[in-house]
Amino acid sequence: MLDGLKSAARRVGDDRALRSLLLDCKRLLSERGEANSVAIARQLVARFSALPDDQQGGFFDRLSREFSPDPQAVLSVAQAYAQEPSADNLIRLTHLAEPPRQELLRRINRTPGGTAQIVAMRRKLLARVGAQPELRALENDFLHLLSSWFNPGFLQMQQVDWRSPAQLLEQIIRHEAVHEIDGWDDLRRRLQPDRRCFAFFHPQLPDEPLIFVEVALLPEMPATIAPLIDKHAQPTLAPSQYKLAAFYSISNCQPGLRGVSLGNFLIKRVAEQLQRELPQLKRFCTLSPIPGFAKWLQASGTPGDTPTPLRKGVAERLSAARECLLAASGGDLNALANASTLQSLGEPEREALSRLCAAYLVHHSTSPQGDPVARFHLDNGARLERLNPLGDLSRKGLKQSFGLMVNYLYDLDKVETSHEQFVHGEVAHSRAVSGLI
Repeated sequence: MLDGLKSAARRVGDDRALRSLLLDCKRLLSERGEANSVAIARQLVARFSALPDDQQGGFFDRLSREFSPDPQAVLSVAQAYAQEPSADNLIRLTHLAEPPRQELLRRINRTPGGTAQIVAMRRKLLARVGAQPELRALENDFLHLLSSWFNPGFLQMQQVDWRSPAQLLEQIIRHEAVHEIDGWDDLRRRLQPDRRCFAFFHPQLPDEPLIFVEVALLPEMPATIAPLIDKHAQPTLAPSQYKLAAFYSISNCQPGLRGVSLGNFLIKRVAEQLQRELPQLKRFCTLSPIPGFAKWLQASGTPGDTPTPLRKGVAERLSAARECLLAASGGDLNALANASTLQSLGEPEREALSRLCAAYLVHHSTSPQGDPVARFHLDNGARLERLNPLGDLSRKGLKQSFGLMVNYLYDLDKVETSHEQFVHGEVAHSRAVSGLI
């Protein structure tokens, strides 16, 4: 009985805290609240942070329902604008159609530390949207505002090197999402003269990297990842021998900024800076994972089932390639996630694996279900250049793509054209990739 009373008391306390938080929101939106916004916003953020997870969910639900536009008021003004599309009517419509919660977030953002708090709030909101689709409009408000506040024009690009503050170096180790950094020796190697690391920062989060990219300076396009991240390897090339820059890892540090375009601008800014520093660099490429390939191949009973119909000959070759791999793996494609199995494959089987991967990247990348890394680079204006069997024999690489990696080529004179092709449903790719299919 005592436990029941304690539980009831906690619920009453939580409900009271939620009501106080919503009252803070209304106060902050009032005219008086605008004058005292710093104090009210600080109290609001502190109360939100103190709420248990389920009450934070309740707050998002109330924010979604109670701080939305008035449908009848919007309809009335929309009808007036339809009848008389004047500037005044358009201004009134725009004002009334904007959810009041957007102004609430703006006022929180004006306070010291407010930007970081909003990013943190969105991270928690994103964890709920999948199970609560009714929160999508609220999430879109967060994304709309953060996309403006984190416009690349406001961001500062910095090179990270061994002399950078220890706190920043620790964050690079912690947030590396593609190829794990195995301690300080590993990081030190990735910051040697033939390597570069660049990050974006926002003026309101000066000590927090938003996203960073790692680059290898090389004489030719790389085919395997192991030499690039070997912490025992030592730089052996003179700067004059660097002919190509390969982006081999890009990691987001702020989950609350998911969907805000940062990586594409960072890669282009880095390429421009490297070209100024090292004019002999003529090519920029990636060595990228293909995280969706193995799952697609295992699930796809008919590789020719693509967003756009394939020619009969192409579909037949893909089906034959799949049958070839099934025979080589004893009917279980999971066997291809084993390094020794892959290394023992004959040339026909390796060609079959590359053919299916080429078809996956060329014909599926333009759909929302396409490989996420491919979609990022292709939408960014890169060209699908080359597939690399046995490119990544790590456990992660074997599981995700049966060891395959891919090079995307950034031709700075053609990125806009390639981007337009992708937007219109076509993947820019090399003759070598076409020949595989």
